[in-house]
Amino acid sequence: MNMIVPLSSLKPGERGIIVTLQGGPGFRNRLLGMGITPGAIIQVVEVYNPGPIVVNVSGTRFALGQGMASRILVRKL
Repeated sequence: MNMIVPLSSLKPGERGIIVTLQGGPGFRNRLLGMGITPGAIIQVVEVYNPGPIVVNVSGTRFALGQGMASRILVRKL
């Protein structure tokens, strides 16, 4: 099941490999600085609706807004 979906569509506990970051240079640089890079494995820890999505990348947790998470495309694992 190699579906490419927005990170915002994953449920808590689900993981994916980051495929692309859809946004301008500022958006991309901000995420790259946090280690959210294409090829990295990202896991959704919690989803607050409405509100942020808490994710784990390389052992570090981040809270991302729904809009930001919708522009991070992942291949579900």
